[in-house]
Amino acid sequence: MRREMFTPKARYTFLLLFLLTICATVLVYSRMVERIPRGEWGGTHINMNVGERSATIEYDCAHGEIPGPLNIDGQGKFQLPGTFTPERGGPVRADETAQAQRATYSGTIKGNTMTLTLKVEGVDETETFSLEKDKPGDLFKCK
Repeated sequence: MRREMFTPKARYTFLLLFLLTICATVLVYSRMVERIPRGEWGGTHINMNVGERSATIEYDCAHGEIPGPLNIDGQGKFQLPGTFTPERGGPVRADETAQAQRATYSGTIKGNTMTLTLKVEGVDETETFSLEKDKPGDLFKCK
């Protein structure tokens, strides 16, 4: 006579633990791959448009881009590589092109508020901005 290896209670317990492990893994993974919410983010001297795979940033006298992915961690923190391109006022010569510089965009998102710090490669200073979701930026463009 053969005895079963696991009782029905043991099988149900194993199945329940297995399902709970899968659910916990999915929850942890989904928090790890959160992204900056799409749409417009604006603040004083900055406007950021976040798309599905990238973001464009407009400053008073410059513009930037974050090519993505725009991942944030479970605490709303991010550090993303991108570019920063200075602009200048006045007429621009036909053969003049602005040079994009490598930059790092870092910060945090809490609710509808983003704190964004720009660090341009080779420059010691950083600049920090406060942005709000679905608010246009308050820009003073170079002329």
